[in-house]
Amino acid sequence: MLNHITIMGRLVRDPELRRTGSGVAVASFCVAVDRDFAPKDGGERKTDFINCVAWRQTGEFVSKYFTKGRMIVVDGRLEMRDWTDRDGNKRTSAEINVDNAYFGDSKRDGDNGGSFGGNTGAASGFGGYSAPAAPASDFAMLDDDDAQLPF
Repeated sequence: MLNHITIMGRLVRDPELRRTGSGVAVASFCVAVDRDFAPKDGGERKTDFINCVAWRQTGEFVSKYFTKGRMIVVDGRLEMRDWTDRDGNKRTSAEINVDNAYFGDSKRDGDNGGSFGGNTGAASGFGGYSAPAAPASDFAMLDDDDAQLPF
């Protein structure tokens, strides 16, 4: 079975970083994701608000570098949680358990927060650091004929 989800959207509020009793970091945040198409009647596109939870280094990364309004790309798995409200009613919630989080905009595009060289940052086991992209001026045109390429 496969349970993998990737979304891109804007943070609805600043991530909330907490720690479990044993000191494990966990960040909770909500991402607003626009649907691809507007209704046929010409109305506005709908927006889904998706709750996300990031653990350990990924949670610390999201909490440190993302703020309300920043574009974020997350991938992970969709999880359903059953719970009981104050009135004793059974409820079900869906949330993304985040494996990786990436910058969806550059530092200058966001209203605040940081990135490491544009939108190339990622959070995973190495703490979310990634090399900046090379400027386009570092590339040169080749004068060779492509006939010698092996493919």
